[in-house]
Amino acid sequence: MKSRVTTALVVMLMATGFGGCGGEQPAAPPATSEPARSPGLKIAMIAKSTTNPVFVSARKGAETAARELGEKHGIPIQIVWMTPDHEHGQLQATAVAQAVKDRASAILISCSDADKVTGAINDAVDRGVPVMTFDSDAAASKRFAFFGVDDEKLGQSVMRELATLMHKKGTAAILAGNPDAPNLRKRVEGVRKEAALSPGIRMVGTINHIETPRAAAEAVIDAQKANPQIQGWAMVGGWALSTPMLMKGLDPQKVKVVAVNALPEQLRYVESGLAPVLLALPTYDWGYVSVQRIVDKVHLKRDVPAILPTMEVERVTKDNLGTWARQLKTWGFTVPESYSKLK
Repeated sequence: MKSRVTTALVVMLMATGFGGCGGEQPAAPPATSEPARSPGLKIAMIAKSTTNPVFVSARKGAETAARELGEKHGIPIQIVWMTPDHEHGQLQATAVAQAVKDRASAILISCSDADKVTGAINDAVDRGVPVMTFDSDAAASKRFAFFGVDDEKLGQSVMRELATLMHKKGTAAILAGNPDAPNLRKRVEGVRKEAALSPGIRMVGTINHIETPRAAAEAVIDAQKANPQIQGWAMVGGWALSTPMLMKGLDPQKVKVVAVNALPEQLRYVESGLAPVLLALPTYDWGYVSVQRIVDKVHLKRDVPAILPTMEVERVTKDNLGTWARQLKTWGFTVPESYSKLK
């Protein structure tokens, strides 16, 4: 009999959770068949500088892709703009580290100085935050993918166009931006290789500068004053054409420019004849395509190629100025109606 009482007591205690003195215990939460809601994605975007309009357009592309893909997949996707005000590799490295602390889902970066950011990229990846590069790569890092242009080939195209405008003779110079940027170094290398194919063209130097429109334009004007024989400028970036300063500083009858990029404020140089050819990068796609690939990898768990298909370059001249202006408008840019109405 004693044995039966003891067993009954044990069963009672088990049924009441061993809480004889605590009263009635709260019930467990009911089970649910609904899946847990996705927390969404937070993508830290670190471009080279806030003052360079090509990165403003890349940001627009990234934000558009985030909105569209967020609606498609039913998750919030946030682009966190962590770009320094001016080019500075160490500031970018600090931003990468901060993005990790802020629990970013992924990082998208255009590297001002690959040597300075590679360690931060590797640390981010080691901590579980995937990193993708665009425009300017850190090829030796643990980034999972890169999206950009073939920079050496682009530099060759710039010089080829300029050599044609100069009838393959005369004096030319290179406007080169940040000397530490790996993509710009490759473009300059391409310019020099192509220039060597035209013995009649003499290159007088490579001008580096802070990548702001004013600093770039001042560098061109100063170099032109010091070397009035310069007849052509191979610009591996369009910084100097984002301000009207060169409209007064250079004579289109004596000097010709070929530059990379063709944003709205740069189109006046095509119209004036000072820059008859611009080689436009669809910089909006830097952001748009990159965010697509980040969503593929992080949210959809798909394989993404380490090197994405090379970005195509658009040759912009007076003949297709209207078509290109309308393309810029579809990307959200404000373009003067005078250009949009052209054929």
